[in-house]
Amino acid sequence: MSQITLYLDDETAARMKAAAEAEGLSQSKWVVKLIHQKTTAEWPSSVALLAGAWGDLPDPVSLREDECASDVRRESL
Repeated sequence: MSQITLYLDDETAARMKAAAEAEGLSQSKWVVKLIHQKTTAEWPSSVALLAGAWGDLPDPVSLREDECASDVRRESL
């Protein structure tokens, strides 16, 4: 198991201690949890739950057939 040394100013140390106590964790376990959260290679479950939340986008041909949708005149270069 690796060990690291952190140098924190008093305010940051106090905020870390309060956050760890609020979660019922030691400061070391709280830092480990934070590192795991920030270095995960997976999408959060809240993002995965969005799958299928909206319909597929229309294809370009369907968009061009819509009477309300017209191309904007392009600017000359």
